[in-house]
Amino acid sequence: MGRAGAQIPTTDDPATNYTARDLYLSEETTQALEEAEEDGSAARRTAMKGFEAWCAQEGRVAEPCTTATYTEYGSHLMRRGLKVSTIKTYMSLIRTSMPPGKQPDSSLYLRLLGQYRKKNKRSVRRKEAFPITMPYLVPMMAKAEADNRPIGWRDAALLAFGYRFLGRSVEDVNLDIEDVTVTDTQVSVWLAEDKTHKDEDQTIPLHDRADLELVFRMRRWLDYLAEQGVTSGPLFREVLKSGKVASSETRTKKARKRGDYLRPQTVNERVKKWFYAAGLATDGRPVSSHSLRAGGATDLGKSGATEEQLEDAGRWAKGSPIPRTVYVRPANKAKHDPFSKVPLVSQPPTG
Repeated sequence: MGRAGAQIPTTDDPATNYTARDLYLSEETTQALEEAEEDGSAARRTAMKGFEAWCAQEGRVAEPCTTATYTEYGSHLMRRGLKVSTIKTYMSLIRTSMPPGKQPDSSLYLRLLGQYRKKNKRSVRRKEAFPITMPYLVPMMAKAEADNRPIGWRDAALLAFGYRFLGRSVEDVNLDIEDVTVTDTQVSVWLAEDKTHKDEDQTIPLHDRADLELVFRMRRWLDYLAEQGVTSGPLFREVLKSGKVASSETRTKKARKRGDYLRPQTVNERVKKWFYAAGLATDGRPVSSHSLRAGGATDLGKSGATEEQLEDAGRWAKGSPIPRTVYVRPANKAKHDPFSKVPLVSQPPTG
């Protein structure tokens, strides 16, 4: 991409007479581009940071990298024993971070990855998040509210909202107060875009229910923010031990990059905190912020929701296999045990 004072790459057409106006970017556009690059996804920055560190250690050029360097790094990730899905994600982010026209050939690394997959069957296994369904969510919210403190009000609202919204944690924490409308029976959410709906806004009604008390919990949190003088901007924010909303002067070091917006990682930490504080246990699957989304979808699947209804509720892409394979099919299998048709055999008393 060009910068102010730099020529813009374009197709060489001798029949076209370009002027200086066609070949340069303004300072304003240059600054906007730099801000956009600075705001690049956290996943992309993480992938590139690891790649750049490895290149420095190996004495290789990180950007733009050669196909050999790219392939060797893929092999390095395989030697570390990472999952296939993780390797593919990192390598894709690295490749697309290279300048236009200078992206490495991925065919060699993919050939190695095919062999890696065959030899390491566990590398393709995905460990799904433990679903926080309503029987788990209710005691978690109660535990968060037990001390009647603002941070507990926030967390209870966040738990209820995350479950009902079926949102990804980054979607939850990127919402503004202006995006949410609370009525007596529901919470309406205006969503500018999500992972599968780029540049496509949506208004999503979240109907309340007696055990969730979404309206009450969201109103209590919004009323608290209003008492603190906060009536616009980020919906979920850092709360200090004093009970005050954090400001630029009092914000913790971890939260400074996000400003007033809560970090997605904070949601992860709070979900884990209240899950174990409520004395709950899993079946071996990990608890994370994604457990809220998984819990809502699991409850829908068990309640007979169709694949299309799940797609719509969770805003999955049309035709996505996730609603069917992760939620609907397992729920149906759990309901219909083929061994239940086998007649019971009387056994002699034991002991």
